[in-house]
Amino acid sequence: MSLAALRIAKLWGATVIATSSSDAKLARARDLGADHILNHRTRPIAQAVRDLTAKRGVDVVVENVGEQTWAESLRCLAKGGRIVTCGGTSGPKLVTDVRPLFWHQFTILGSTMGNDAEYAEIVRRLSGGELRPVVDRVFPLAAARAAYQYLERGEQFGKVVVTVGADEPFNSGSSP
Repeated sequence: MSLAALRIAKLWGATVIATSSSDAKLARARDLGADHILNHRTRPIAQAVRDLTAKRGVDVVVENVGEQTWAESLRCLAKGGRIVTCGGTSGPKLVTDVRPLFWHQFTILGSTMGNDAEYAEIVRRLSGGELRPVVDRVFPLAAARAAYQYLERGEQFGKVVVTVGADEPFNSGSSP
């Protein structure tokens, strides 16, 4: 689940369907504005999306997982839909049946931070307080190994920060 994408989509008035394997993370996503939440461990996402959209599918999928979710993400798209890929946490190699790409006129877009104007707009909204990063935990540099282990377990909801030179004790989960 991409929290930045969720929050930016809501700023622009989009209906957001958030997915995760964690009900606790999904509840937090709903608190941040997700209109619909789907646990991909308990139900097939593409079918659930088709049910929510009267079989139409969605206009945009933000895909940041990669190998494990790619095919299912493509099945969620409406005709003419766009998949924006901005990560590959489960692996970089994607297998795609090319026929749905041309038959349904899908667009695949790779993205990092957008262009200069889009980046400036996000910075403006951050400065104005409309967007704030969600910080899950803060670790001092001495606990960097614990921070990486925490990330490997996939327990985080938002950013994990490692501070350098800070004299603060280990923070077990509060946001700054």
